[in-house]
Amino acid sequence: MKTDNQKAWFLVLPVLVLVSFSAVIPLMTVVNYSVQDTFGNNVFFWAGLEWFDQMLRSERMWNALGRQLAFSSIILAIEVPLGVFVALNMPKKGVWASVCLVLMSLPLLIPWNVVGTIWQIFGRVDIGLLGYALDAIGIDYNYTQGFYAAWATVIVMDVWHWTSLVALLAYAGLQSIPDAYYQAAKIDQASRWAVFRYIELPKMLGVLMIAILLRFMDSFMIYTEPFVVTGGGPGNATTFLSIDLVKMALGQFDLGPAAAFSLMYFLVIMVISFVFYTVMTSLDKRDAK
Repeated sequence: MKTDNQKAWFLVLPVLVLVSFSAVIPLMTVVNYSVQDTFGNNVFFWAGLEWFDQMLRSERMWNALGRQLAFSSIILAIEVPLGVFVALNMPKKGVWASVCLVLMSLPLLIPWNVVGTIWQIFGRVDIGLLGYALDAIGIDYNYTQGFYAAWATVIVMDVWHWTSLVALLAYAGLQSIPDAYYQAAKIDQASRWAVFRYIELPKMLGVLMIAILLRFMDSFMIYTEPFVVTGGGPGNATTFLSIDLVKMALGQFDLGPAAAFSLMYFLVIMVISFVFYTVMTSLDKRDAK
């Protein structure tokens, strides 16, 4: 009778220990803060679900959630079609294909805080190319004072930074399509739209779902770029969930409400990500049939 060798678990043990220290223990600390109150000196009092109830009734949290959902929806509506369009028009072979791949990868290599600094300077009216050019043609643009200017700057910055990811994933999906598909479409005299609708789009659906999932999670947790550019302003115009959470935890030192806030924040991301994952697996099962 053949017995299973369980020694392989010893190879996984260091990873489990590392994950415990880097993820599980901090999470349990947040859970601990979310059900307690403190007046300092490391003295805690049981608060139960008080902070969760307070956050659910907080207009501040719901407003931040609304701004976050609006931002994520807008950038997904722009980046996914734009990324697919770029991928469809990139060269498939040759030197120019390599050049395009390198150029598309460059924005992804720039750190988040540097991206924010670049656009902060780029949008300034006095020294920034974008701000100066818009001011010169008579457009009133000031991302530190104007609501729409701040939102436009943050959205364009994110589109510039992350559309490349969608384009590269879509391009990888297109490269997996055999040439025989295109030859058959040419023989049948299929239109360009028909080729995209029935050949290219079905082959890209899997990678596009991955791109949407990655971009949603990243956009829903965005912090560094808008904080560097606008600081969450003007007013609370660009105060997304992550920025509001940091202000609550570090600025006001409201650890209990901030902990409850972060757990609900985490739950929302997990639920929506699970929905995306379910859709992805159902698509894979459909394609496998």
